[in-house]
Amino acid sequence: MTTTAPSLDPRVIALAHYAGRAILESVLARHGVTFQQSVTLRLAALADGPLERDRLAGSVTSALKTGPAEAHGVIDELVAARLLAPEGASRVRITDAGRELYTTTSRETAPFTARIYDGIPREDLAVAGRVLRLITERADAELAALSGSPQK
Repeated sequence: MTTTAPSLDPRVIALAHYAGRAILESVLARHGVTFQQSVTLRLAALADGPLERDRLAGSVTSALKTGPAEAHGVIDELVAARLLAPEGASRVRITDAGRELYTTTSRETAPFTARIYDGIPREDLAVAGRVLRLITERADAELAALSGSPQK
């Protein structure tokens, strides 16, 4: 009996996303961090230094497909938790505690990621990456058209 792989469609993409997200959220929950906070903290951790708060909020908005108010709210939560700190009037930076948390949760999720991707040929991952990037670009364009705002 041969089985055929399912076609890539919105359901397959969503199931893969939510399966991976559930693993991440189980790790984050042990540290009292939400998915939204984790995404925001990652952006700050990967920055070369302090970020303009509005730029960080824009990146969060783009990544999570949320509104600016929600993105600023997540930034406020991270500042209140002392994982981000104000830097001047309009910038924020990751704190030592924020960097440590980001490093810890990344380290804890790495074995899951390794097992999930284990044995998938590099060429297949490259094709999947290209296809998903194209789907994301097209979906972003459609979302921008729906909202009447320019594509980011």
